[in-house]
Amino acid sequence: MNLLIESIRRYIALSEADEASIKSLFREQKLEKGQHLLEAGNVCKNIICIGQGLVRYYTIIDGEEKTTYFNKEGEFVCDYASFLPQIPSQINIQALEACLLYTISHANIQLFYERVQHGERFGRLALEVVYLNLINQVRSLYNDPPEIRYQLFLSKFPDIGQRVPQYYIASYVGIKPQSLSRIRKRLTGKH
Repeated sequence: MNLLIESIRRYIALSEADEASIKSLFREQKLEKGQHLLEAGNVCKNIICIGQGLVRYYTIIDGEEKTTYFNKEGEFVCDYASFLPQIPSQINIQALEACLLYTISHANIQLFYERVQHGERFGRLALEVVYLNLINQVRSLYNDPPEIRYQLFLSKFPDIGQRVPQYYIASYVGIKPQSLSRIRKRLTGKH
């Protein structure tokens, strides 16, 4: 659980008592490649920290999967729009690799906020990051051409480009795989 502790420490200082509380509130879980952490229509019951592996968020629109986000080691995974009010999700979260996860339930996150000295601050800061990422992604989708969106993907996720199938990257950027191939060739030709 060291990566979990370090991931929380990026936001708040932790005492030994805080660390003990965290270890008692989170559960370890393993997921195979291709399995879902969450399927649309189900309620998101956990916040998850990825200890090892990679996941993608996607929706299905007109029968076609649209990848909307990726998370990797040391990052938190959750559909907060489902988790916070405990209502059915509209998104899917799928493991792209075998994953080692640390999960905390809706009830236990409330205990986390109570027991960990700066637990509520952690919650606020973590949600601010999620909110800013979402706003920037939506802004880019409406304002930036595909080549810029691909470059933003590379800057935001520099270490996962080789771990993710190209058609998921194309979907995330909002283009067809053939268009992504052309963009990649143009960018390679510039160097």
